[in-house]
Amino acid sequence: MAEQDISLLQHLDTPQLTCLNENPQHTLKSIVASKTKNTGSAYVLSDADEQLLLNIPFNQTVKIRSIAIQSSNIPQAPKKIRLLTNRPSLNFEDVEDEHSVLQEIDLSEDDVREGKRIDLRFVRFQSVTSLHIFVVSNQGGEDETRIDAIDIFGMPVMGTRDVSGLRKVEDE
Repeated sequence: MAEQDISLLQHLDTPQLTCLNENPQHTLKSIVASKTKNTGSAYVLSDADEQLLLNIPFNQTVKIRSIAIQSSNIPQAPKKIRLLTNRPSLNFEDVEDEHSVLQEIDLSEDDVREGKRIDLRFVRFQSVTSLHIFVVSNQGGEDETRIDAIDIFGMPVMGTRDVSGLRKVEDE
């Protein structure tokens, strides 16, 4: 890990967070709304099947070096994930296309039990405004996937700034 790497959760554009196929009682926002790694009892749970599509926008451009995903229920923990970036509107059909995937990762049980940092192909994650994590499958082939905590490590791109608070001024 480079010395300047920080948790990028503090740079989330929280109102724009979405997760496709999440259970309405167990949402992505519930585990990242504090903009720190979740240590409470909240978790994300898939709804109709094991797949989840987490759309994580940032309030400024960032470079991502690694991610960590943690689950307390190992059979329901993510196993195969695909990462994409900078796709404002993404659905399940888009992530099935192998050509748009920047990196595919097979997580081990230890990776998700301990929330280990998984290094990314750093050169592919240099100018990121949104990260999309597609959970393809889980460890035990269960009907539901559970994520208790997620963290993203890297650094803001110098020269960019948080513009999420800017609003259009109406002509008077």
